[in-house]
Amino acid sequence: MTANEDQEMELEALRSIYEGDECFKEISPVSFQFRIGELEDTKAFILDIVWPEMYPESAPQISLDAFFNNRISAETKQLILSKLEEQVEANLGTAMMYTLFEWAKENQEALMENHRPVMTAVTLTSSSEAAAPSSAAKKREKKEQLTKAQKRRMINRTDNKGELPRGWNWVDVIKHLSKTGGKDDD
Repeated sequence: MTANEDQEMELEALRSIYEGDECFKEISPVSFQFRIGELEDTKAFILDIVWPEMYPESAPQISLDAFFNNRISAETKQLILSKLEEQVEANLGTAMMYTLFEWAKENQEALMENHRPVMTAVTLTSSSEAAAPSSAAKKREKKEQLTKAQKRRMINRTDNKGELPRGWNWVDVIKHLSKTGGKDDD
């Protein structure tokens, strides 16, 4: 059998085995993601696997670069990858995706035993705050006060129906979308 025939057979088997399984995601016919553990579990991780042209005769490319894995330390990621590489070497030349997924599920506790969640905080700063963070912390900026004339002009910026122009309060739209979420990818 050629590599493409092996890939087609394995792809068909994976689709039938993991049909309806939310942990398995087929990105393309040669690229897959598999979540090990539950979404809420701090020890859960996602395997990204890509088949090279000569798979299964050559090893698949395995990575833990998914955004979901940002809370896992680099040392833990390296341990997981090295253990998976051992499994790949043992199964080289055969269809191994199911074996890798099941092995990772069975050994999740051992792979993640030294795991300490990495907390990363995202902060937004303006260029003035970045230049002088200590002075920004000491004094708060005063809110700009509008004069009566400025307030009247703002009120008069309506169209002939008495409505404000479209998009005038985009901050409320953003707040609303952040609370309701986007469209589901079904």
